[in-house]
Amino acid sequence: MRQGVSTTSNASPATDRPVGPMFDRIATRYDLLNHLLSLGRDVAWRRRAVGCLDAERSLKVVDLATGTGDLLIAMLRDRPNITEAVGLDLSPNMLEVCRKKLRQRGLTAGTRLLCEDVSATSFPENSFHAATMAFGIRNTADVLRTLQEMRRILRPGGAALILEFSWPKSAFVRAGYLAYLRWGVPLIGRLVSGNKQAYRYLSTSIEGFHRPREFCRLMKQAGFIEVAATPLTWGVASIYTGGKAQ
Repeated sequence: MRQGVSTTSNASPATDRPVGPMFDRIATRYDLLNHLLSLGRDVAWRRRAVGCLDAERSLKVVDLATGTGDLLIAMLRDRPNITEAVGLDLSPNMLEVCRKKLRQRGLTAGTRLLCEDVSATSFPENSFHAATMAFGIRNTADVLRTLQEMRRILRPGGAALILEFSWPKSAFVRAGYLAYLRWGVPLIGRLVSGNKQAYRYLSTSIEGFHRPREFCRLMKQAGFIEVAATPLTWGVASIYTGGKAQ
């Protein structure tokens, strides 16, 4: 949920709005709203993203902007080869929801949650085999800096995996999607969460975010290799992958 950015700039207007407190206010309804607003597709999108992770060797992973932990939980469930996992977010309330969900599912062993800025983490270089992020890159004050930080904390040969809303190529799908973002999303958000501002922010952030080709260019600029974008559900979301050279 990051306010829109120009495709000619690496910085985000999200710096004008404290996103941590905004997410704190909607934390208890965040999961329900995600499922409603994506028409339930967010579950399948996360499963598809997890499928991109190595299923064989032992993995140490970090989930940046983990929020209420849906991607983190999906990884822990579907990849038993994960030996250590860290979830990181700026919102204490979102992390508290995540913590409760992990306890309820018996997934706390080898898992840590930290309240930190994803663009300037406390991790040393070469810490993780995989760095993931779902629907969080738009929230960052500087997209390129966040990507550079992801690369920094990856081990050589490690992988970045980013799931994010994107812009459909089809003009027909785009028109319907735009109408839904501008009218449907804020209305549903207001009715369910009581916070129209937060979900107006969601719609404008998606409209203004980098298009897939531009975002791939930023990943390459950040130093990633073998960068690729995989569209999901007519292109309304995409999985972005990139590696850190050996």
